Amino acid sequence: MSKPSRALHLAVLFILVGAMSACGAKGPAVELHGQRFTVEIADTEAAREHGLMDRTQMDANHGMLFVFDDDAPRAFWMKNTKIPLDMLFFDAERRLVSVQHDVPPCTADPCPAYSSGAPARYVLELNGGRARALGVVVGDDLAIQR
Repeated sequence: MSKPSRALHLAVLFILVGAMSACGAKGPAVELHGQRFTVEIADTEAAREHGLMDRTQMDANHGMLFVFDDDAPRAFWMKNTKIPLDMLFFDAERRLVSVQHDVPPCTADPCPAYSSGAPARYVLELNGGRARALGVVVGDDLAIQR
């Protein structure tokens, strides 16, 4: 890359980073009940299988968003997950269809499964207790910001 084009490339990169910082953008996020959560996206089979395993903590306004290609009943478990979680299941329109509250870390073998009870396309995992603290109810909308 020539010096002028490299300099232009770096200038554009710095402008974009500055604009993202000014907007408070720090990667993907979701908004639920007026609360913004930065999220890790699990949209591959490998990422969905690993999920939040082996985490010993998670920031209060952080979560993981599981993204599937279709609406189907979903079942999650807590194998090797060390923190309690809320599992929020959303349909294709990003409307809440069910919640599993304060799911404890798994200490049994095999681990129990926690079901959506209805077809879901997205699953948002937050720290245990956050869903109740926010007052979420079935039918609430999830805004996804990538």
